[in-house]
Amino acid sequence: MNEMLQQAINRSDTWRGRHSHFQGHSISANSACHGTTGLPTGYSTLDTQLQQEGWPLDSTIEILSDGSGLGAMGLFLPAMEQLSAQGRWQVFIAPPYMPYAPLLAARGIDTEQVLLVHPQSREDLLWATEQALRSTTCSAVFSWLGAQDYRYGELRKLQLAASSGDKLAVFFRPNQVNGHHTPASLRLQMREYRKVHILKQRGGNQSVDVTLPPEED
Repeated sequence: MNEMLQQAINRSDTWRGRHSHFQGHSISANSACHGTTGLPTGYSTLDTQLQQEGWPLDSTIEILSDGSGLGAMGLFLPAMEQLSAQGRWQVFIAPPYMPYAPLLAARGIDTEQVLLVHPQSREDLLWATEQALRSTTCSAVFSWLGAQDYRYGELRKLQLAASSGDKLAVFFRPNQVNGHHTPASLRLQMREYRKVHILKQRGGNQSVDVTLPPEED
């Protein structure tokens, strides 16, 4: 019995008492919120509202927007620039349009490290996304899942594939899926130009509007 109890205590999702506070809320002593720092977004106003003070690298991020997520893609250009120094692939899966190479190059992003994947079916899209998330040769995975209806288990599988904590994992989805449950640790919505709404965040602030200062980008 003691061995079984110790195994339960050692689990990362087991509550072990109040240890500290984050944004006025108590946090478990062995919570994943401790000692985890994300990848800086390039926007100080957004970093201060994110639980990991940047993009989480051990989970999936969902961006909800209209217009195929094109306006939302600009959110990640500063992060792409940082990741480009790693010399690993930055993968675009099922992008609705061809990325504009001169813009990426002007931002210091090595376009020879950008890999485009165009799946031919829903199953291929999920498979390609999972494989990219599991690959150690990728530093970022951007996948346009579209308006299709995905089962929670399918999204959970992608979430687990991203849990290694060594890459940026971003899914672009339409606003119409806002009411659907998701295992993603962070879900954002682009409501206006340079305005981000935090819909869901594991262990951090939610239902918060963040305005991105133009001088920071």
